[in-house]
Amino acid sequence: MNDPASGLPDISIRQLEYLVAVADAPTWATAADRVGVSASALSQGLAELERRVGVELFESVGRRRILRATVTPVLEHARQVLALTRDVSTWAERLRTAQSGRVRLGMIDVAAVVHFPDVLRAFRVERADVEFMLSVASSRSLLNDVQRGTLDLAVCVEPPEPIAGVDTTSLLSEPMIVYGPPDSTIGTPRSWGPWVLFPSDSHTRRLVVERLRALGAPVMIAAESHQPDVLREMVLLGLGWTVLPRSQGESERGDMAVGDEILERKLVLARRSGVVTDPAVDELAHRLRQRPTTNGGRNGSS
Repeated sequence: MNDPASGLPDISIRQLEYLVAVADAPTWATAADRVGVSASALSQGLAELERRVGVELFESVGRRRILRATVTPVLEHARQVLALTRDVSTWAERLRTAQSGRVRLGMIDVAAVVHFPDVLRAFRVERADVEFMLSVASSRSLLNDVQRGTLDLAVCVEPPEPIAGVDTTSLLSEPMIVYGPPDSTIGTPRSWGPWVLFPSDSHTRRLVVERLRALGAPVMIAAESHQPDVLREMVLLGLGWTVLPRSQGESERGDMAVGDEILERKLVLARRSGVVTDPAVDELAHRLRQRPTTNGGRNGSS
């Protein structure tokens, strides 16, 4: 069903909400529960969405209906529309109730602990009127939350490909160093390993593995962890080698064998495109971009 005046399909926000719920939930029953409707109402709403878009969004696999791989553009559009609609709703509510600003910030651990703690501390002290929430997680998780609209800003490793509806600005580049067990000899890349690295879905893991292979180093993974401290401890125990920023490769418990810098990873500030901005979010974004970096990081171009 199209709007004859505009030629655009008459799609409701509720239908887009159903689509995202089905994409994110393990079952249709769970999706229905998350959006507060019955399973039959959810199914009817999505059938109507298919009719209005004019494209089949689902396919049958046995007794299950699953999203087709080709519906990614529709799903990304749905996520962006829902996020922008929440922005408008939140802005209007704060305007009606004269509330102060709110900032939902996500960071990878090194950004929160090493590169920007002074920025966060100063912002919280000087803007005590602002509701401030900080989440520390992996880059992939943070970028997903920015895209969904559950985070306003994220400081993370630059994604390997652009993400629909998300803008990134370079903050800094930090060198990544090879570290071996205490009694090892650095030698040549062909003698390195086995490796203890970030998990396979990590942006940093992808950068490291690509660079190690380019250097001719064998890439055999002995263990994984999202936590740099855990990776460092595993190296100190002799379980393998790793690649970390210098600030996270240092240890008070013992000295690892330190190799060369083999690459730089870029940290970026991510936020959604075209959002209804909260002035407090804009202020914190400006502070993050302007803050001089230390501990091995170098300012990136904005």
